Parts: sequence; C-alpha cells; structure tokens
Amino acid sequence: MNCGSFLFIIDSMWKKILSLFLLVIMTGGCLASAVIQRNGVEEDAGFAVTGEWYVARHNALRPYPETITYTLGKLTGSSNSNMPEGDTYENNAYTRYLKNKLNVQNKDVFETSGNSYNEHVSIAVASGNLPDVFLVDSEEEVKKLADEGLIADMTDAYDDCTSVHVKNIYGSYGDTILEKAKVDGKLYALPETSVDDGPSLLWIRYDWLKKLNLPTPKTVSDVRRIVKEFMEKDPGGNGEGQTTGLVTEPGLYGVSGYSQEYQTDIIFSSFDSYPGHWIYKDGQLVYGSIQPETKKALEYLHEMYQDGTLDNDFLFRDSENITELIESGRCGAFFGPWWSPNYPLMEAISKDSDADWRPYLISTDSDGDTSFASQNPNGRFVVVRKGFAHPEIVMKIVSALFDFMPYGDESTKELESYYSDNVDVTANPLGINVDFKNSLSTCYNHLQGVLSLGEDESDLTVLEGSYYKACQDYLKENNRRQKVNPKNWAVYTSRIVAAHRISDERVREVKSVYFSETKTMRNSWWQLNELEKKAFISIVTGDEPLSYFDEFVREWMSEGGNNITQEVRKANE
Repeated sequence: MNCGSFLFIIDSMWKKILSLFLLVIMTGGCLASAVIQRNGVEEDAGFAVTGEWYVARHNALRPYPETITYTLGKLTGSSNSNMPEGDTYENNAYTRYLKNKLNVQNKDVFETSGNSYNEHVSIAVASGNLPDVFLVDSEEEVKKLADEGLIADMTDAYDDCTSVHVKNIYGSYGDTILEKAKVDGKLYALPETSVDDGPSLLWIRYDWLKKLNLPTPKTVSDVRRIVKEFMEKDPGGNGEGQTTGLVTEPGLYGVSGYSQEYQTDIIFSSFDSYPGHWIYKDGQLVYGSIQPETKKALEYLHEMYQDGTLDNDFLFRDSENITELIESGRCGAFFGPWWSPNYPLMEAISKDSDADWRPYLISTDSDGDTSFASQNPNGRFVVVRKGFAHPEIVMKIVSALFDFMPYGDESTKELESYYSDNVDVTANPLGINVDFKNSLSTCYNHLQGVLSLGEDESDLTVLEGSYYKACQDYLKENNRRQKVNPKNWAVYTSRIVAAHRISDERVREVKSVYFSETKTMRNSWWQLNELEKKAFISIVTGDEPLSYFDEFVREWMSEGGNNITQEVRKANE
C-alpha cells in the first residue's frame, strides 16, 4: 500500500467518526427512541434512549440508568427455598445483588411450586395475561407459545447481551441445548442446564451397618441382603415391622435421568436396562422400557417386593412421605444423587446427630463397573412475554448470576452465605441453574486442590469458596470431635465424599440420545406412559404375571410406539 492510499483510508475513517459525532449532537446525544418498563407496565419513555441505555441493552453486565421492574411468574421451592428468616422471593440476597449490579427488580404476579406452577402458567396463557418473564417445562411449550406469537424472539438479546463466560457454559453441552429453545432458527427461550449428576448412589445408615457388623455394599445383591437385615434385626430400635424396605416412589425410575431421589435405576441398570431412555442397542435406536432386559429387572423387583426388601407401601409413597421416613429413622437405605445430603439428609442428622449416612457406588456390571444412562441436558426454559420492552433482561440476569465471580469479592458476600447455607436455587428470580456440564467434577477438583494440596483459595469462584469454608469448618468440628453443623456436613458429604464416589473410573455412561417430541408423541405419549406405568407396577406387585410384560410391549407398539420408534430413528439419522 502506498502512502497516498493510507492517508485516504485514515481521512475516510475520521470523516465517518465525525459524521457519527455530529449525528449524536443533532439528536441531543441520543441513539434511538425507546419504551421502558415501569412496574410491569410498558410506557413511552418520553425521551430518546441515551448512550447509557444503548450500552446497557447491549452489554451483559452494565446496569440500566433507571430501575427496570419486571413482572415474574415465580417458581418457588419447599420451606421458602431455605432462605433466611425475613427474606422473600422479591427481596433476598439474589434480588438485592441484581438491583445493585443491573438495576432490575422483580414483581411477582404469582409464587408457587411444582404442578401448581404449571397450572398458573396455563391459566396466564389462556387469559392472555402473561407475566413479563416466566418458566415453561418443555421445548414443545416453547414452540407452541412462539407459534402463537406470545413470547419474544431473544436471538439478538442472546447475541448482544450474554456474557462470554455464560456462552461458554452453554457451549459445553454442544449445539443441542440451545437448539431445543429455537423455532425456525430463532431463539425463543433460555434453557436451564442439567449438569452431569453421574449415577445414583446408595445412601445408607453406616451406624446401622456397624451395629450389625455388616460389610459395606458393593452390588445390588448386597443392598438387598443389608436391607433385609435392617428390617429383621431393627438396629434403629423402631420396633418389629416398623423399619421399611428400600424406599422408592411409584414411578420406580427417574423420568429426567438420575437427578431424582428415591428411584431404582441402579437395579434396572444392573440388568442392562435403561427404562425411559432412547439408547443404542446392537446398532439400533430402541426405547429402553420395552427391552427384554427390563423384563428381567422387573422380575427381580417383584422378588424384592415379595420378601419386603422393596418397600411394600411404595405405591402410596411420595417424596414428602419418604423424607419423613428417613428423618424419623424408619428407613436405612435409599438410592439418590450426590446432592442427597442437602435434602433430606441434612434435616435427618439435625434430628438425630447419631445418624451416620454415607454414600456407596453400587456396581451394575459383572466386571465391577457402574453403568448409567446420560440425562437430558435441558431443564426448564425461561421465556419473555412478546411486547416486553426489555427481552434482554433475562440474558443480563443469567450473566450476572452465573458469570465468573471470584471468591472474596465484597459485592458477593451475601450470595456466598446463601451458597454455604444451602439456600435452594429457586430463591433466585429465574429459579434455574446455569453451569458447565462438568461443573460437579470441576468443583470437586478445585476444592480438593485447596483442601489437600495447598493450592491458592483466591482462584476459587464465589460458589466454590463458600463450599471451601463450609468444608473447612466441618473438618475442624470433626477433628475436635465436636457436634458437627448439619449444613457443613451436607456440603462436605455432597461436594467431597459423594463427588469422589461418582468420579470413580469404573463409572460408565450409556448415551441417551433423544429428549424431544415427535409428531406421534404429541398425541400418544401420555397414553403410552400410563400404559407403561400400569404394566411396571402390576408386574412388581404381582397383580399381573411376568408374562404380562410381553403383552404390554405388543400393546405399546400397536398404540403408537412403533410409529414413534421410526420417527425417533429418523430424527437421529
């Protein structure tokens, strides 16, 4: 390039800059007109949006010049999400942090949990009176709301107003997680992420094992023998017939992978059965619930039901009832994820400090490995009402809450206490968690590095730092033979002991490959699910003979299952 050409380019650049500067001056320093949201009502701002507004709407962590109040359909947790007394879903450590960080505030139009939450959303949709921000359970609901023109396209908001760190989090799950929130190539929701939970662990009363001089369990057969000993010899002193068998809910297996408690997935996988999952078998994509291996697993569960080692009242159990059994000391074993110390075991040892609950990895294969099917990477989806002036607010909130926050920052001290006190994620306004796929193992490695290897604690995140402090406190209490704080015990047992168990090299993941909805599923899946549930329960309880499984499979295939199988296979070609 010669000198004249170079000077021409420089001159052109300065002319463009000068033109932009004059444009800003002529428009009173404004870049665009805008509507803002005040107390959930859209209003003409009465002025053009200044550069501050433009930057706030295009920068993940830049606060708004004025407080943006948004209406929210709030998903709540049990026991007020374990928040400290006085904190509410509109005024807590999360909302105060977001007000300070972004200048945003939620105004909850309803607060409820579980199925009641879904009912409130359905009523809001039917009435046309949607909150600005709310959650839906599935990508099918996202598509339906998008097709009906009820929710906002958030494509630009995601591109412009999501931090690089949060984009990397979603990237850790591959392309599929965001694709599930898209309709015709446009992003209409922000998905919750489901981190790798690993296989279910057996949580067992170790103090009962010691009292009966029993070895620790390694296989499903060991579990069955131990539960029988607990029932017959009553190490908990409950009285004859008052100690339950292995507890489970009526569904028997986890409908969303292994992130649920009180299931028997490990028993199924010990027969190479993965009900509820689409997996590859002999090169073909198949539905795990209708395979011959599942029939063998049901036969074994029936035998356990007959001898009482599977709780004979499981049909009448729900999560709350099982939790009561555990907390009252009438149950000595259950299958659950690594986070079971947070709920229900923290409360169990609060009521009985002698209860020594420990996790064990149960092998499912003859070579000693533990197999489990991978779970749906998606949880719920956050959507924004179409017409809301600030669809980017969701991206800003997620970025503010889940971007990298270093341990020891004064602005996050209150959040740190929430983490160490096991406040449930539903306390944050969106009620979701967004984290890397491998965040559990990463956190475990970081904590071990500081606790055991002397690495620098300043490299920890706020979340990791809160766990580190709780683990430190637990170890001090334990070494001094003091009565341990249940919260510290729960953090150490979940984040160190249980995380170590599932990091075992013998853990083998069986890939589950389909979590969406086919055309036939939209009309038939609920009926097939009911058919399956009835068949499984009938076989386990003995109301139907084992041969009924073959009849169930034939009916499942003829009532839409065959078409669904072909559709799923085609979708994965």
